[in-house]
Amino acid sequence: MPHINSHTEQYISKLQDTLNYKFKNIDTLKEALTHSSYANESKNKKIKYNERLEFLGDSVLSLVISEYIFLKYKHLPEGELTKVRANVVCEASLAAQGRQIDIGQYLFLGRGEEFTGGRHRESILADAFEAVIGAIYIDGGIEKAKAFILSHFLESIDLATKGTLFRDYKTHLQELLQSKTSQKISYNVVKEHGPDHNKSFDVEVLIGDKVIGRGSGKSKKEAEQRAAEEAIKRG
Repeated sequence: MPHINSHTEQYISKLQDTLNYKFKNIDTLKEALTHSSYANESKNKKIKYNERLEFLGDSVLSLVISEYIFLKYKHLPEGELTKVRANVVCEASLAAQGRQIDIGQYLFLGRGEEFTGGRHRESILADAFEAVIGAIYIDGGIEKAKAFILSHFLESIDLATKGTLFRDYKTHLQELLQSKTSQKISYNVVKEHGPDHNKSFDVEVLIGDKVIGRGSGKSKKEAEQRAAEEAIKRG
């Protein structure tokens, strides 16, 4: 795990207070806060970073949100439930939650990522927040993870059911095109820029083999959203 000095221990303790969750295994939280750039630049090649926990947290988050809206909004059909969930768990929503707990200040980042504003980058904040969810699940189980998730997302869920949360451009584009074409919508990464710790992606969105939008971002998800947004604006 990352080297932890007494100052960092105080930070970790402060974060646990903010999360309202005390970890039994603090290494799990440290892993959730460790970006791949930190691990890649470290001489200790055994340092774990947060991508596996992010993967798990994404699934736990989706399950908890799905169950909650399924039980609470009994009048909503499957398509509307899917739309609500997509808006609640999209990158912009997750990054906003990360900013609320100021997760950026707690991250272990590589020097390159640090110097290029990684502590404020939307994709990094969103991924770290999902990793924290995964860490709480591993450390405390589903009920603790559920309590944490619902304490942060109830307002977002309410706004999403009213259509006033973050716009999920991919879902919106899908809805717009469903009535116009039966051709498949696909997203292709056409170029990757930069080193592993500071990558950016160029993505095209296509109907069949026709390009209808392009976008760039610091993650594939972000680039796909920007491509979908451009496609919608083009009409």
